[in-house]
Amino acid sequence: MYEIGVNPWVWASPVDDAALADLVPRIARFGFDAVELPIEQPGDWDPARTRDLLTAHGLTAAGVCAVTPPGRDLVDATPEVVEATRAYLRGCVDAAVAVGAPTVGGPVYASVGRTWRMSVAERAACYADFRRALTPVADYAGERGVAIGVEALNRYETSVVNTIEQTLDLIDGLPPNVGLMIDTYHMNIEEADPYAALAVAGSHIKHVQVSGTNRGAPGADHLDWPRFLAVLTTTGYRGAVCIESFTPDNDTIATAASIWRPLAPSPDRLALDGLAHLRGILG
Repeated sequence: MYEIGVNPWVWASPVDDAALADLVPRIARFGFDAVELPIEQPGDWDPARTRDLLTAHGLTAAGVCAVTPPGRDLVDATPEVVEATRAYLRGCVDAAVAVGAPTVGGPVYASVGRTWRMSVAERAACYADFRRALTPVADYAGERGVAIGVEALNRYETSVVNTIEQTLDLIDGLPPNVGLMIDTYHMNIEEADPYAALAVAGSHIKHVQVSGTNRGAPGADHLDWPRFLAVLTTTGYRGAVCIESFTPDNDTIATAASIWRPLAPSPDRLALDGLAHLRGILG
C-alpha cells in the first residue's frame, strides 16, 4: 500500500552528491522503495544527477525536506529574511520538480530552536503573518504540481505549532496544495492521543515521516505501529512512509536534533530494523 523510504540523514550530513552516490546504492540494496531528500544548503546535490541516480537504482524521490536553520523564517522576521526564506523554498520546489518528488515538507514557518511565548492575540497574528508569507510560495508550488507539507515540531524545537490541531489552524485558508507533514517523533511528545490526531489530520496529510519514539528504528519503541498504520490507511494518504533519523557523527545536526547517544548499533541496523518492522506490518 505504501512505499517505504528513508532519509540519508540516518547516515550522513550534509546530504550532498558524494553522500548520495555512496548511499543510494546501499538504500536500494537494503530493499527500500524511496529516498527522502533534505536540502540543507542550495546546491548540496544536483537534481538532475540525483534523479538519474535514483532511477538507475529503481528508487523514487519520496519528498524534499526543507531545512530551517537560524535565519530561515517566515514569521517574526525582517522582510529581507522572509524574502530570502521564500527564495530558498522556491528552490526546494524546483528541486522537487526536477527529481519527481511530490512534496516539499518541513517546519517552514520558523528556524528550528526558536521559541517565544505568545498570547492568544499574538499567536493569531503570527499565524496570519505565516499565511501571508507562504502564499506566494504555495502558489509557485501549486503551479508546478508540488504540495507543501507543514510539520509541527515538539515544544523544545518551536513554539509556533506543536500539534496537528495547531497546524491545521496555521494553514487554514492557504491553497489546497498546502497540508501537513506528519512526524511520529514529535507526535509522540505532543499529542495526547497520536492515533486520534492522525485521524484528524486525515485528507490534509501530504507526507509522512516515521521513527521510533526515541528517534531510533520504528518498532524498537513503545508506539503501537499496527494501530498507527491502520489509522493512516483510513486517511486516504497514499504517499511514501519515510524513516527519518540523524547521524550522531555531524556535530551540527546531532546538536540540533539532540542526538546525544547512538540510537542503534549502527545506522545500517537502524534502517534495516525499521524497514523490516514496517514491511512486516504493511506486507
